[in-house]
Amino acid sequence: MRNNTFILASSSPRRLQLLAQAGIAPGGVVAADIDETPLKNELPIAYAQRLAAQKAATVANSHPDAVVLAADTVVACGRRILPKAEDEKTARACLALLSGRRHRVYTAVCVRSGDKRMHKTVMTQVRFSRLGAKEIDSYIATNEWRGKAGGYAIQGAAESFIPWIGGSYSNVVGLPLSETCRMLRTFAVMTGE
Repeated sequence: MRNNTFILASSSPRRLQLLAQAGIAPGGVVAADIDETPLKNELPIAYAQRLAAQKAATVANSHPDAVVLAADTVVACGRRILPKAEDEKTARACLALLSGRRHRVYTAVCVRSGDKRMHKTVMTQVRFSRLGAKEIDSYIATNEWRGKAGGYAIQGAAESFIPWIGGSYSNVVGLPLSETCRMLRTFAVMTGE
């Protein structure tokens, strides 16, 4: 169902696909142009929450009558925020760091309309198998890592590296769908329980 008063504040095609799985079609998709540089000593969860809130505020300021959904997904290894891999060197470094370890994926979701705001942060633990050089080379060749936090996309070939997750799968893709749908019901973007 298309809701013309609902705007997705994201350029992520994965978030749009996840909403479509729930039967939701935003009336608009507007990417928020904000500085995504982590602050000094900023922890991963605080970073995700700050960016989601800033994205929602930026888009809501130019669409004051809309319900705006914004989210930010962060891959964290301990206190370290892994970057979005824009080049092969970064992707390789992320995969080498994640190899044989557990890490956390945080997605902060912010929905706002006028003065009404809701925030939710979801965490999923992900365990990677130990990766050899050939596996990393093979994954790099897919180009799925481009623009992905932590240098991988769970919904692609990297799923074969992941023997276990604890928590929401859709959260790792980029939007915790169950929690997001509950929030959108509160804003009457979708109906039913």
